[in-house]
Amino acid sequence: MADAKVIPFDDDRSRARRRPGRPEEPSGPEKGPAAVRALPGAREVPAGPDPEPVAEPVPEGAGAGRADWERRLAGGLAFLRRRVTGAYEVDEFGYDAELTDQVLMSLLRPLYEKYFRVEVKGVENIPEKGGALIVANHSGTLPLDGLMMQVAVHDHHPAGRHLRLLAADLVFVLPVVNELARKAGHTLACAEDAERLLRAGEVVGVMPEGFKGIGKPFSERYKLQRFGRGGFVSTALRAGVPIVPCSIVGAEEIYPMIGNAKTLARLLGLPYVPVTPTFPWLGPLGMLPLPTKWTIQFGEPIPTDSYPPEAAEDPMLMFNLTDQVREQIQHTLYKLLVQRRSVFF
Repeated sequence: MADAKVIPFDDDRSRARRRPGRPEEPSGPEKGPAAVRALPGAREVPAGPDPEPVAEPVPEGAGAGRADWERRLAGGLAFLRRRVTGAYEVDEFGYDAELTDQVLMSLLRPLYEKYFRVEVKGVENIPEKGGALIVANHSGTLPLDGLMMQVAVHDHHPAGRHLRLLAADLVFVLPVVNELARKAGHTLACAEDAERLLRAGEVVGVMPEGFKGIGKPFSERYKLQRFGRGGFVSTALRAGVPIVPCSIVGAEEIYPMIGNAKTLARLLGLPYVPVTPTFPWLGPLGMLPLPTKWTIQFGEPIPTDSYPPEAAEDPMLMFNLTDQVREQIQHTLYKLLVQRRSVFF
């Protein structure tokens, strides 16, 4: 199999989004800094993506349905041919825009729309262009909240922007999960990678609670844990991008964590091994999340471009901004919980 072509992550071609039911926009000229880090073994491939087949106009009815089926089949075959021949593009972080738009988002969308029935509010608070740092609460035992937030930005933002999540080290040591995370645009949760993405004009998502939030017991649901030392604020200040608080309601109840098998967790090298009302008692069936009703709300952005460059080294300023972001997320969580009629409806 041929290798993929490596492009800078800020190339407009890699950032162009295909919205459901809308044709692709033509790519613009390249912009932003050149690639700094390339994937191991990657090389340039002269062949570019095949043009999408154009369906001839047909009358409505059975003929139209057949033409649509043939168009989808031709598009699918063209997609498979590009994957086999290596005529597709990834950036130096491994982000594969085509695979994400056509496959990964399509796999997550039924879970998003039909199972969790996610309601999105305030997505217009994410800038239409330029870098932005989305800071969200983290919960749910398994990190499904980050994936649902990614679908929310991808499908509902007016500019069809793509969210680049910062993930924990554990994600990138798990087989299969590592490759899928890279393909979906996720990268290691470190200040260097985050700043590079933000300076390139990308939307970056971070969940500062980390394992403390996702692995907290059910009795502490919707109570935010510590946000660390404010490293995300320092990164936003250095890049001069706004911070967008995000509150997610519904994820806390998908796996009610009533216990933690700490000894087993230490043996497996995991931060925790959850015990829920269904797991491990029901075996693999106990890993099925409960079909809760979700709400994701993006709050008013907090600008940082008015601060001088040395502000990123001011611990008091970082503490104040971190506390401001945390309080805004917590207040919105309480507000959404009061408005919620039911956990499941």
